[in-house]
Amino acid sequence: MGLRFSLLAFGLLLRPDVAFAAEAGLINLDKSLIVQAVNFFLLLFILWRFLYRPFLAKMAERTETIQKALEEARIARAEAQRQHEEHRARLEAAYSEAQAIREAALKEAAEEHRGVVEGARQEAAHIVEAARAEIEHDVRRARDELRREDAELSVAVAERLIRRSLRDEDHRRIVQESIARLERIG
Repeated sequence: MGLRFSLLAFGLLLRPDVAFAAEAGLINLDKSLIVQAVNFFLLLFILWRFLYRPFLAKMAERTETIQKALEEARIARAEAQRQHEEHRARLEAAYSEAQAIREAALKEAAEEHRGVVEGARQEAAHIVEAARAEIEHDVRRARDELRREDAELSVAVAERLIRRSLRDEDHRRIVQESIARLERIG
């Protein structure tokens, strides 16, 4: 690149307007022009060698550093995206698990409710059955008591009949009264 720049500078000297400036007396075409050209090319070479090449190297190094930083940023972005997706997947899994736990709890609560209701029904049926059995027992006992009373009443009637000699009409009337009384009780 430095050589190209040197040739460009030398080519500028050969342009017609520069040649015109030399004829007009603005530029002297003597050996000082050659010394100035040599000094110019020497300065150009020194600048190219000690300033421009290190500048290009530094720029290349900077470009490489920027490229490396961009690559690291791309990798970091990809990692962040991966972690974001992973966290989103975990969140969805946690939500699904919570939903499943909730559904299981609701199902368990419903089953528990059904069990409690069924237990209460069974207990109520047992209480009703026990009450029926007790009522039947009380009815049997009452009937037995009525039969005993009936027997006692019959014995008492028979005693009365025997004690007094009754006529047939009295006899029938007493039996009918006893039957009527039994019908009212029973």
